[in-house]
Amino acid sequence: MVSYRVSRAARRPVRGRARSRAGEPGSRDRLLSAAAAEFAARGFDGAKVDRIAARARLNKAMLYYHFHDKAALYRAVLAGVFDALAAEVEAARQGATTPAAQLQAFIRTVATLAVRQPQFPAIWLRELAEGGRHLDASTVGRMKDIVGTLAALLAWGVERGEFRPANPFVTQLSIVGPLVMFAASAPLRARFRGVVPAAVSDTPLTAVVAQVEANVLAALTLPPSAPSRAPEPAARPSRSSPS
Repeated sequence: MVSYRVSRAARRPVRGRARSRAGEPGSRDRLLSAAAAEFAARGFDGAKVDRIAARARLNKAMLYYHFHDKAALYRAVLAGVFDALAAEVEAARQGATTPAAQLQAFIRTVATLAVRQPQFPAIWLRELAEGGRHLDASTVGRMKDIVGTLAALLAWGVERGEFRPANPFVTQLSIVGPLVMFAASAPLRARFRGVVPAAVSDTPLTAVVAQVEANVLAALTLPPSAPSRAPEPAARPSRSSPS
């Protein structure tokens, strides 16, 4: 009697082929890019690994080869953004020579990343609305590093007598908030171009960055101290006329 049961040894080549394809250059990046688009459009709960794999032109076996599950893939998307931002804002701070220049470099770095990662603003707004329930300690640690970089440059400005003391987290909100909202509203502004004023639909990122820089610097910068002057000589007391 002939048995048609497939042995483990017979199945091994399929796994081997999966591992070989998974090791192809760019397969992990394709999955991350596809996942970012899926999470931005549908959120974590609505995202499907089938759609992510199809968008990446890979099968689900490849996805699970690189990532344990959907949550691990989602965290990897966020980690890629925050790891890059943490490194880049610190490099920008080190490359500027004054507190004001460091702050401008920080703002421009955040803006550049928002353009380079167009799906991130939508993902992040959804995550905030859900109370950060999908974040892990590693991602929060990178966020802490970013705020720490901002805190260091603010403290340097205070030390030099150029900035007034400010809460780094509140300052971070005043920087990231407008930039993330501007980036996230891009599809909406494009959809209603011609309906809303051009100042709304066609505002360039450079104008938003300039406005954020002006607002934050205005809030932080101390006015220059007035030059010291020698005290004026006291007026001579007038002689009283004899009565």
